[in-house]
Amino acid sequence: MTDPADVRVALLARLAQVVDPETGVDVLRMRLVEDLTVDEHGFVRYRFRPSSPFCPLAVPLALAIHNAVAEVEGVSGQQAEVVGYVKADEVTAMLRGLEE
Repeated sequence: MTDPADVRVALLARLAQVVDPETGVDVLRMRLVEDLTVDEHGFVRYRFRPSSPFCPLAVPLALAIHNAVAEVEGVSGQQAEVVGYVKADEVTAMLRGLEE
């Protein structure tokens, strides 16, 4: 079993490397990833809130975040929810489809 606190620290370090190409700032400093939790089995849940409801990079950023989370050792799976975006439901469904 993996320590959720260790996985969370590794996740934060990895997500700090995901940079919004428009701003040159990472997704954590931009506060685009919210409510990041890791359970005792290494399952990760979080919300992705694009910088605007019409963010042109929402889909590529959502995929970059998803891939970054998947790369972290100790992560057994993930569930992302996209919020504050015009196509939030569609992007959330796409991300969930990647986990199936």
